[in-house]
Amino acid sequence: MLAFATKRFGLALLVAVTVSALAFLLLRASGDVAIALAGEGARAEDIENIRRIYGLDRPLLVQYFDWLWKMAHGDFGESLYFKTEVWPLVMEKLPTTMLLAVFSLTFALAVSIPLGILAAVYPNSWIDRLCLALAVVGQAMPNFFFALILIMVLAVSLHWLPVSGSESWAHFVMPTITLGYYIAPVFMRLVRAGMIEVLASDYVRTARAKGLSQTSIILKHALRNALVPIVALSAVQLGLLLGGSVVIETIFALDGAGFLAYQSITHKDLPVTQALLTLLSILYVGLILIADIANAWLDPRIRVG
Repeated sequence: MLAFATKRFGLALLVAVTVSALAFLLLRASGDVAIALAGEGARAEDIENIRRIYGLDRPLLVQYFDWLWKMAHGDFGESLYFKTEVWPLVMEKLPTTMLLAVFSLTFALAVSIPLGILAAVYPNSWIDRLCLALAVVGQAMPNFFFALILIMVLAVSLHWLPVSGSESWAHFVMPTITLGYYIAPVFMRLVRAGMIEVLASDYVRTARAKGLSQTSIILKHALRNALVPIVALSAVQLGLLLGGSVVIETIFALDGAGFLAYQSITHKDLPVTQALLTLLSILYVGLILIADIANAWLDPRIRVG
């Protein structure tokens, strides 16, 4: 187990460094930062002065390793737009995004697991078709469109929830439903397929022959084995929620890392954008690593393979 975890950790570290390098190069290939900082109509000598002040006149490889060295020592630089240190700024916004991601994942699991069980227990019935229809709608409908529907119904028409902000739990309800419903179909289909396979296995038939109740068979025997792949998928989806909440945070004006990313990209704030990309990629890779180790612990065949 230790050898498996060490190997996975090495691969995760390599992936994180590769992602940071790609993000660094792609951000600088998107446009000249010095021109953006100087503004329209700036003189050529002003642009060159900005390049020299911010070190943009050096080779890209030198810039990357200099940034990587500073980042390893906790120095992410200073924001070009907010005029403050990048690290405290990101740490101030990140908890909101993490809360939204955890709430959304919890909502998705709370909805998808019961629906997946119902669809598997009654295959090819109207219940199964209804669950699959809900899954198709959730996956096909753009989350920003669903967010606008929730705003129109729950905020504008019924006045139940606030439209924007992040001051209380009520501000997280609509963003949580929006993101949770978007990722729930993946879990629902996975639970359904796993339950159908497990319910047709020999040990479940033996449990029925022994006279165990249907509830006991589903919850104590079938569901436990069907939920093993959910662990890995949960880590993947949580990482996607952390990095993919930019649109939803912007719509609901949640003061999180996603909204900060939108602001930094809009104002070409390279240090903040780079820090967010790197931090979120490290969190994503870390979650995948945890899921791999958890699956290997739950199923020894994985680490043997």
